[in-house]
Amino acid sequence: QIPLVESGGRLVQAGGSLRLSCTASGRTLSVFVMGWFRQRPGKEREFVTSVSWNGGRTSYADSVKGRFTVSRDYAGNTVYLQMDNLKPEDTAVYYCAARASSFLSSMASDYDYWGQGTQVTVSS
Repeated sequence: QIPLVESGGRLVQAGGSLRLSCTASGRTLSVFVMGWFRQRPGKEREFVTSVSWNGGRTSYADSVKGRFTVSRDYAGNTVYLQMDNLKPEDTAVYYCAARASSFLSSMASDYDYWGQGTQVTVSS
């Protein structure tokens, strides 16, 4: 089991920025593909972005492309989601997830471990 922990969510005004972090206590994430998903009120969980084990490959949902950036630190123990130009429709619980594979995926069912989520609220 990989205990993933997200942090950084809070209330922010539209147009603002936030950086979310995801770590795994006592475990390295360097061997995993990491993903960020979100669940907006009344909606299904949806893909936001994924990143390869070394940060060299990324994939983004069209709704966040150009505004969000995923990265991971050199040691591979922390994954970040930089969110810029936030919009009210970005309001959601954001989850990080780990996939024991070298292939990126936008499918939630492909991920093996999940965090508890962090709330991001964007006010208009």
